[in-house]
Amino acid sequence: MTTPTLKARLRSDLTTAMKERDELRSATLRMALTAITNEEVAGKAARELSDDEVVTVLGREAKKRREAAEAFAGAGRAEQAEREEAEGRVLANYLPVPLTDDELQTMVSEAVKETGAEGPKAMGVVMKVLTPRVAGRADGSRVAAAVKSALS
Repeated sequence: MTTPTLKARLRSDLTTAMKERDELRSATLRMALTAITNEEVAGKAARELSDDEVVTVLGREAKKRREAAEAFAGAGRAEQAEREEAEGRVLANYLPVPLTDDELQTMVSEAVKETGAEGPKAMGVVMKVLTPRVAGRADGSRVAAAVKSALS
């Protein structure tokens, strides 16, 4: 038996959420599936996304939720901020476990040794090696900051 794709799991969970009348999960999963579909039909030809590409789309959507929650909280709209955070938590269930700071530091150190990079000018070389390894598990700005501190 093959394992279901992430997209199939999202659809199945959406059906379950609808049956359970879970409005938050239903709305969030609908939004996620719409984002995936939009990504599939973008470009010259429609295509099926791989699980890695679906994780990338979900990561982007989760980041949007975090940023919106911060904006709403900053504007004193706690109710909307809480809703965005709740949607982010639903999406987090489908994303890989984020890297801890220690795990990220270890990966950065390995990439620096591997590339033999020295000094801030070599940051691009290290990022090129590191980015595919941390894909979906660490925010790009966090990775860049770790690489920058390791090279300085």
